[in-house]
Amino acid sequence: MSDIANGPAEDEQDSAKSAPEDRASMGPFDDSEANAVRPYVDLGGVKILPRADLHLRLEVEEGSKRVVAVGLDFAGSTLQVQPFAAPRSTGLWNEIRGQIVDQIHKQGGTTSIVDGPFGPEVRAEIPAGPAAGATRLARFVGVDGPRWFLRGVISGEGAVNPAAAEQIEDLFRSVVVVRGTTPMPPRDLIPLHMPATAGNASTSPAS
Repeated sequence: MSDIANGPAEDEQDSAKSAPEDRASMGPFDDSEANAVRPYVDLGGVKILPRADLHLRLEVEEGSKRVVAVGLDFAGSTLQVQPFAAPRSTGLWNEIRGQIVDQIHKQGGTTSIVDGPFGPEVRAEIPAGPAAGATRLARFVGVDGPRWFLRGVISGEGAVNPAAAEQIEDLFRSVVVVRGTTPMPPRDLIPLHMPATAGNASTSPAS
C-alpha cells in the first residue's frame, strides 16, 4: 500500500501508529487523559462532551440491535465516530485507510489522500442515491491511540467549508475513547451503549 519508493517495508509502514503529535494533550483522548470533572455523555466506548447545538445520534444495527456508531450533528456538519480495539505498539489507520479507498473505488467513487490536521486522511466523492451523477463528499479521518483506534467520517459543511471544518475537527478532538481492560482482538468495535439519560440521544438504523 505504501507509495514511498525505497522507504521502509510496506508492512512496517502499515503497522506504524498515525496520530497528531499533540494527541495526548489536545485529543482525541484516552480515558486516562480526559478531564475527570467535565460532564461527558457516557456512551461506553466513547465519551462525548456536550456543547451548544450538538445533536447526538446512535446508529443501531437492525438485526442485532447493537450500537455500531455515534453520529454527531454540529455546525452544518455530521461526524460519525467508531472506536476499535488496537494493538499496544502498532497502529491500524495506515492499513484501514487503504481498505477504505478500495471500497470507495468499488462503489464508483473517487478518492485522494491529503495531509490533514490528524495526519493522512481520505477525501472522497461517493455516489449518493439513485439520481444519475449524484454524489456526496466525505472526509475519512483516523487516529491511533493507546490500544485503540478512532475512526471519523465527516460530511456536510465540514467536508467543503474550511471554517466549518475547524469546528467539526475540534469536536473530533474532544472525543474520549474508553478502551477498558477486557481483552479484545484488534479491529473489534469497542462496545457502545445508550447514555444513562435516554433523552441525551436518539437512535437510527445503521446503513
